[in-house]
Amino acid sequence: MTIKNFIFDIDGTLINTFEMYMPALIDVLAEDGHHFTDPVQAEKDLYGIAATDALHKLNLSGSELEAIRKEWIGRAYQNFGRVRVFAGVPELITQLASQSGTRLAIVTSKTRAEYRQHFQNQYEFAKYFSVVVTADDTQLHKPSAEPILLALARLGAQPATAVYVGDMLTDFIAAHAAKIKFTGADYGSEDPQKIADADFHLASLAGLIRLNGEGVVQS
Repeated sequence: MTIKNFIFDIDGTLINTFEMYMPALIDVLAEDGHHFTDPVQAEKDLYGIAATDALHKLNLSGSELEAIRKEWIGRAYQNFGRVRVFAGVPELITQLASQSGTRLAIVTSKTRAEYRQHFQNQYEFAKYFSVVVTADDTQLHKPSAEPILLALARLGAQPATAVYVGDMLTDFIAAHAAKIKFTGADYGSEDPQKIADADFHLASLAGLIRLNGEGVVQS
């Protein structure tokens, strides 16, 4: 069956936000007395996860978690100038959207407010995503299948007609839990080895222009 429904992660897949988010997190945690023996690996492990989930992984909770989350996100967006769109993304999204019967969706760990202010209002190509699922829309987040299943329901799509494109292991696990194929955005992944078992791999997003019925990525 031909892939007609393309669901995308944002961070590490459409835009490179690593230098916006992760140094800010490490700095905020250090100021609060939380230090890592390997900050570089910690950044890789926490990047792309919903902010609250990332802090839960560090055993933070309650008022401490909320205070750090607010400080982290506020400080991160002071670095918004460091964000870059990956090469070819606007052209590829525009081309996919022009194909008859093709629909595009987003499943992201960003909140709805973050999505609107720092993605939808920033990039012209965001208008092509007919369905958007944010961290505010589901109780569970990736690696749970819940966000992707909600996107499929809103698209009115069968799993066999869809693919999820992401850069992290949590994306991979969520896609397969939702019974859809996973395409690894190797070009944006901070640890490509973690998604080595992806159904498809992309050195750049341009390779996604067409998935045929046999599951072959064609340029």
